[in-house]
Amino acid sequence: MHYVTEAGELARIAAEIRTADLVGVDTEAAGYHRYHDRICLLQISTRTDTFIIDTLALADIEPLRHAFENSALESVFHDADYDLRLLSRDYGVRVRNLFDTKIAAQLLGEPAIGLAALVEKHLGVRLDKKHQRADWAQRPLPPDLIAYAAEDTRHLPGLRDQLRSELERRGRLGWAEEEFGLRERLDTAPAAEDPDAFLRIKNTRDLTARQLAALRELHDWREGVAERRDVAPFRVISNDVLIAVARALPVGADALRSASGIPGSLAERYGRDLLAAVARALALPDDQLPRRKRGGLRAAPEPDFDALVDRLKDARDRAGEALGLERGFLMPRQQLEDVARSGARTLAELGAIPDVRQWQVEALGDRLLEVLRAPVSPPRG
Repeated sequence: MHYVTEAGELARIAAEIRTADLVGVDTEAAGYHRYHDRICLLQISTRTDTFIIDTLALADIEPLRHAFENSALESVFHDADYDLRLLSRDYGVRVRNLFDTKIAAQLLGEPAIGLAALVEKHLGVRLDKKHQRADWAQRPLPPDLIAYAAEDTRHLPGLRDQLRSELERRGRLGWAEEEFGLRERLDTAPAAEDPDAFLRIKNTRDLTARQLAALRELHDWREGVAERRDVAPFRVISNDVLIAVARALPVGADALRSASGIPGSLAERYGRDLLAAVARALALPDDQLPRRKRGGLRAAPEPDFDALVDRLKDARDRAGEALGLERGFLMPRQQLEDVARSGARTLAELGAIPDVRQWQVEALGDRLLEVLRAPVSPPRG
């Protein structure tokens, strides 16, 4: 295992990687501890060696970008989506030949699809996951964290071999390759800032519009503090305390200190800012108070459509049982509703529905068409 902090060593490693048939890849980011989520480590394992690349010590990883974008090099991830987004956002890397061991496991109907469970089952190696929430932005990194990071990729090549062989044996490798291709084309554009993020804080459904306004002001204040200090927002002040302040709407230090659910230490440290946020909310005119959307006008019930979706769901469930696949993974309800609306009568028409995969058509298309083609029974009575 090599810990890489210098550009010259990175260039040498990139040249070595380009001669490999595949590499296991993982990233460690700082989102649990830091406000600015970023890649702090990049782990790469060939079949014979592992490299831990300190991305905070290196200005860029340009030599590796060319390696990842070489379609002759297979890049093996476990649950790749988040890693692919980070690699694209931070370095402009687009992986061109992906194998995702989580997707492979799902398509094999594995009962436990976490990396540790799969490595133990297929390779007989027990991984210690005690450092999952470590602060990967700290420097210097303790040796036990470096060793832990290496284990996340060291076993990926061997796990990939086991899963790929089983996919081939069961005639599902093409299914997996279709999913891998979709992940490679994943939209990695950063999400727009959401002004309504405060509304998704749990246990706030009973707040009045004025209390929601206070929660919005408190949430925005906390985001600003977290960004300036580069810490995760919950490390400034928890959601429960924000809710307690918003619920109490305290005016003055005495009211803040006596409010339920607000620790005295936080009232002392942040009291002025918390009271200022509440004051801004109390000063808002009624027409500027936030209100929860009630989901818009709910569509009128469509008994025939709902019944058709239920019949498609039953067909999906039977197919999932026969294939040994988790039902929601085989085809989630939204796709079943799209199928119900499509009026499809052939496998080709099923495959033309946006977001429906060809492997899904192969796996359960005939069962779905049987439902879609069945005559609708007239209502009784």
